[in-house]
Amino acid sequence: MNKVMRRWSGVVVALYCVSGVTALAYQVLWARMLALQFGVSIFGIVATVAAFMLGLGAGSLIGARWRLSWQPLFLLALLEAGVALFAIAIPFLFDLSGGLLRAGDLSLKTWYVYEFIAALILLMLPATLLGMGFPLILRALSNSRISLGTIYGVNALGGVVGALIPLALLPSVGWLAANYSIAALGFFLAVSFLVLSRRVECHVHCSDVVKNTGVRQVSHWGSYLAYAGVGAAALMLEIAWTRLFGMILLRTEYVLAVILAMFLLGIGVGSLLAKRLLLLRNTLVILPVFASLFAVLSLWAIPWLADWVESSQYASLTTALLSQGVVIVLLTAPVTLALGMWLPVLSRHLENTMPLAGAKLYGVNSLGAALGACLAGFVMIPLLGTTLTICVAAVLLFTAGMYWVTAPRIRLIGLLLLLLLLAFPVAMLPQVNVLLPHSLGASRDLYFYEDAVSISHVVERQDGQRLLLGDLQRMDASSEPSAVVAQQNQARLPLLLHGNPRSVLFLGVGTGISASGSLPFPGLERVGVELSAGAIHAAKYWFTQVNDDVSSQMRVVRDDVRRFLQRDAKNYDVIIGDLFHPDLVGRSALLSVEQFQRVRARLTPENGLYVQWLALNQFDVASLQVVLRTFRHVFPKGELFLDGFRLALVGYAGQRSATAKLLHYLEGVNEAQKRQAMTGGEGLWTWLGRYYGPLPDLGSGAMQMERSPYIEYRLPKIRFSEDYSLASLLLFLLDYRPSVAIAAVKLGISGDAEFEQFERAYAAVGLVTKSWIAAVQGDNQAAERLVRFAYSANEKDRWVGFDLADRMYASVSQAVAAGYQRDVVLQQILKIRADHEGAIKELWQLAERAGDHEQAVKYRARLKQLSPLAKE
Repeated sequence: MNKVMRRWSGVVVALYCVSGVTALAYQVLWARMLALQFGVSIFGIVATVAAFMLGLGAGSLIGARWRLSWQPLFLLALLEAGVALFAIAIPFLFDLSGGLLRAGDLSLKTWYVYEFIAALILLMLPATLLGMGFPLILRALSNSRISLGTIYGVNALGGVVGALIPLALLPSVGWLAANYSIAALGFFLAVSFLVLSRRVECHVHCSDVVKNTGVRQVSHWGSYLAYAGVGAAALMLEIAWTRLFGMILLRTEYVLAVILAMFLLGIGVGSLLAKRLLLLRNTLVILPVFASLFAVLSLWAIPWLADWVESSQYASLTTALLSQGVVIVLLTAPVTLALGMWLPVLSRHLENTMPLAGAKLYGVNSLGAALGACLAGFVMIPLLGTTLTICVAAVLLFTAGMYWVTAPRIRLIGLLLLLLLLAFPVAMLPQVNVLLPHSLGASRDLYFYEDAVSISHVVERQDGQRLLLGDLQRMDASSEPSAVVAQQNQARLPLLLHGNPRSVLFLGVGTGISASGSLPFPGLERVGVELSAGAIHAAKYWFTQVNDDVSSQMRVVRDDVRRFLQRDAKNYDVIIGDLFHPDLVGRSALLSVEQFQRVRARLTPENGLYVQWLALNQFDVASLQVVLRTFRHVFPKGELFLDGFRLALVGYAGQRSATAKLLHYLEGVNEAQKRQAMTGGEGLWTWLGRYYGPLPDLGSGAMQMERSPYIEYRLPKIRFSEDYSLASLLLFLLDYRPSVAIAAVKLGISGDAEFEQFERAYAAVGLVTKSWIAAVQGDNQAAERLVRFAYSANEKDRWVGFDLADRMYASVSQAVAAGYQRDVVLQQILKIRADHEGAIKELWQLAERAGDHEQAVKYRARLKQLSPLAKE
């Protein structure tokens, strides 16, 4: 062995490990950009993976066929430099391709196809260059004692770091700087390989003599196809596991990065351990059996995993990710270790008849992986579901792996039957009561729909109320009476503030309950945009009792809201951004400067109005400030309104409507009942009283940008932060709330009578907010005193009334113990809120037990009208 090569071989391997870091970092960063650029995240991710694997496979096969006269390390330097140059150019290529695709009016399915083609065109070249590096590094180290398993393993372990690096770079420096940082690392690699190429003389040498492995000698093409099948099964498992574990563990940027990193960790460690298995006679027999069986067994562990996730508590996000990472390793390691061992073991088996067997096998495996990614993301998950996709992948893994085995056919059939027997009970996704055993353990599934975008469930609780879940996350969509009113308010406030709306666009439909709040408004054209086909179906068929069949009175478009806003040419008087979970992957882009600009472009120029709703319990002060600063950048004259614990960010394309115009609009509605329904029975002054002032000027600071994300990395930490407090958010908002006199001027309220009504409503909102702060801080006496003051100021405010009624309802037993009649106390509650479900239900039951059937029927009718899905 060349002494110089021996001295520098370790450095070459270390640099190839760094090459694995850059390769995975490029893949993660570019996948994110494709998802944002084209608006449909899941397809962008799958397309990126497929394009990368296709390029890696093609590059490895091309590199294996080269007859080189140049030094391999010198060529490696050129390849790394070429990829880094491409990384510098790719932001401009993304902008160019995005502009071209936005120019056409494409259907959603056609858009998916174009997106996939764009990913192939953009990413095939750099991925091919990276793939060509593998045979070159094998040639460079052919005279060393470093095995293929070591080379492949350290590169995969580098990929673990590359999968995690974007978690640090993206929130700190943004996508553009992160991309350029990885490109700089790529240039460093190029220079390092160039320097080494001048110090090291590489002689291409065939591998060592192959020992007998006890498996049959087979044709090269058969081996290629079989190992391509292994690659296809591996990527099918990776994508399906990412969907499944991401859903259970909460699909944040952190969790998805951990899942990818743990998958690569198993492959890397398995490849490093493969050297110990080379002398085992039946290694190629063990690997497919071991991997396929444990792939199926991972599904048997899902109920345990779901129970563990719901019952676990963590001190920090880091602790949570470490714990979840360990669990993912336990569930997937047997499979990923086997996948990592497969290449070095099979390469050693075929090396005596196939020059550069490792590079060629790596190539066909990557091509198979590209096919597997496409099949899983575009075909199998939408048609068969995630769990059945895992089962099919396990069978494919077993079948492909058995190609090299000489065991009797009856034994192989027996093993396959055992695998199918294990797979059959877990081929379907468990019901929600298994996946969420603590929060919804007593529920039953009414509807299930899965496609490549999301998994939708409609579940019924024991009390008959229904929930819509998207990827097991509640979409703030419940059929409970209080939740129905809160959702309908999301339409009421924007439409009331406009003063004469003729068209409204809902960005997100969900159950359709929010949109149903627009039904009392006359002459209104409604359009709703919803990406989830399951949610569209649920709104149309499973929530009609509480959304007044709004789907039949609204045009519903299945599309990504960003893409819809880019291609739709119509302007709308009112646009409403629905509540969502901004901490989940890709969702925070809906709170970015770019998204708000897209919305503003679709508003009617003269008086268009946009409201983006935020759930306060999903934010801390720092992340809320980022969103407010971002919104104010696009809507400098924006305002804030607070409806319960939901904050409305109101932006105007022109001038806001004066209060006189709003009053005139309501008075122009002839039917008093319809006017009541338009305000939810609270009156216009109650809604104006929820004014929290103009958007505060928070100075310079972080803003949410699509290429510089912030909140999606900040928000997951809130779940585990001891410093988080809803009280601090409410105090922050109160600090910026103007005095009633200033607020009246801002809203254009004049006249003593109008000012008095506004003052009472405005004071009630301030008092009830302080009551909530006191309750959160544990001062219940102050909280009750403040809410009583608020009720005396404005008894029409439903938040105030329900807060007081709920407090009275919670103390019914104490009142009875003090000598009051139970029915009398309950009647007092109904004087506060005539629609208090708990009080009506108890009065109905009391009437039934007392034999007063006439009164019981009346209470039951009120209850049925109030809560049509409630079970008796």
